[in-house]
Amino acid sequence: MTFRFITILALVAPMLAAPVSASANDASGPYLATRAARYDGDFAAAAKYALVALQSDPDNQVLLESAVIALLGTGEVDRALPIARRIRDSDTPSQAAQMVLVGDAVANGDFEAVLAMIDAEKAVSPLADGLIGAWATLGTGDMAAALKKFDTVAEEKGLHSLAVYHKALALASVGDLEGAERIYSGDVDGPMQTTRRSVIAWAEVLSQLERNEDAIKVLDDTFGTDADPQVADLRKRLSEGEQLDLGRIETPRQGIGEVFLSLGMALLQDTSPDYVLLYSRIAEYLDPEDVDAIIMTGELLAQLGRTELATEAFERVPRSSPSFYTAELSRAEALRRSGDLEGAIDVIASLRKSHPNVALVQASAADLYRQDNEFAKAIEAYDAAITLYKAQGDAPWFVVYSRAISYERLGNWTKAEADFRRALELNPGQPMVLNYLGYSLVEKKMKLDEALGMIERAVKAEPENGAIVDSLGWAQYRLGQYDEAVVNLERAAELYAMDPVVNDHLGDAMWAVGRKTEARFQWSRALSLVNKDEPNPDVDPDRIRKKLDVGLDRVLENEGAEPLKAIDDEG
Repeated sequence: MTFRFITILALVAPMLAAPVSASANDASGPYLATRAARYDGDFAAAAKYALVALQSDPDNQVLLESAVIALLGTGEVDRALPIARRIRDSDTPSQAAQMVLVGDAVANGDFEAVLAMIDAEKAVSPLADGLIGAWATLGTGDMAAALKKFDTVAEEKGLHSLAVYHKALALASVGDLEGAERIYSGDVDGPMQTTRRSVIAWAEVLSQLERNEDAIKVLDDTFGTDADPQVADLRKRLSEGEQLDLGRIETPRQGIGEVFLSLGMALLQDTSPDYVLLYSRIAEYLDPEDVDAIIMTGELLAQLGRTELATEAFERVPRSSPSFYTAELSRAEALRRSGDLEGAIDVIASLRKSHPNVALVQASAADLYRQDNEFAKAIEAYDAAITLYKAQGDAPWFVVYSRAISYERLGNWTKAEADFRRALELNPGQPMVLNYLGYSLVEKKMKLDEALGMIERAVKAEPENGAIVDSLGWAQYRLGQYDEAVVNLERAAELYAMDPVVNDHLGDAMWAVGRKTEARFQWSRALSLVNKDEPNPDVDPDRIRKKLDVGLDRVLENEGAEPLKAIDDEG
């Protein structure tokens, strides 16, 4: 069994099938509540119900493991520990419980116990155990044996970079800075895949070796001159001649915490966030000051919809940390996802005061204002972001594009069109920009041939994008190409069935070709899809009602628009 196949399903599979035992009748309510809360990602509730159920059914292995997982999810490793011991004493396999037991042994400096668990195959996983075992061996004082273990892990397929990175950290932690630098530079152990953390660690080692200029070059080569505040702070200190500390990894305990964090990061794209959360929580437990672990925990909780726990995590990042702004941006995003747009804006407004010279902060604030339909405020923030970006080169196309949308919503088409076209210069052929600009020109009945060409290019780039296909159909409708419009708008309605604008457009095109009964059906459907709580500027419910009452021809006549040359009902 390899580590990559160990998933959260393996942890909770018994819960899916195991019936409540006869002795657990009194616990059946809390048992079912535990399952429901666990599947919903509500770790606090799952822990509460599992602990209540265990009072009536103390030997139920499903409940014991559920309690451990839930308590890990809330970060309560100490409360999970006695339950993990009960699972171990029952000789029941449980990866979650073993993670807690390994973490406890490491925290207590009992590295011999860690090695014993690994030897008994009762530690974390084959992949994790190799690196943990190397650090634990260093913890016993045997550096030579530890290095051999790192080398053994490096020989495994796909693990070379991770193993030599940890080997470099271990060498630096015992003062062998030259050995660590040779690994980072690729002079020994072959080239190492660079990550943000490994590059920063390399710069710190170079600084310790009194090679600040080389450290600056490493940072610049990797991050460029438009670095985030943490890297910019390191670069500034290096340029001023300051010798950087080695960072966090000074002990085997911190090294093993880094193992959990490294593996958690590696698992992010292929594994469910509730499983990765177990790794980030153990990493936090072993190194409570590891800001990256804290932020990772918060982001995982936010993905799981646990906004309150996510916010608690982000708020633990100290204001003095260079990563504070990252945590605050993530906190704002978690609030936005939960529907608290006002709370997100408050967070970002405060961040703009403390970090006014960070382009990403200004751009993030602008995005939130735009979502709140505060377009003037959005433009002011986009202006600040673009100015900051230009000081380092040029603004990202998406920021310019987003400012264009804000101008367009305010009715300033001259500036909007200029920004749309600038965004296309920055990212030629970008489908989102082609579609928005083309659609806007169609709505304004301007440069229709160019607009149609833009939208056709966007559709070619993203043929399965319902919004873009809708734009093509609507452009054809505006040009009087009604038959072609119906074909594309029907396709758009298939791809984007729940969008009121698409259904409204299809109704108009059907009316234009004489399919009046179907047109009324589409208008009715569009009206039923309108969200009264979130008005859409592209759909007018009152106008749809008028079309249902008197037909599109009469509506256009009342609006002073040119009449359609509609086919009659007989064709």
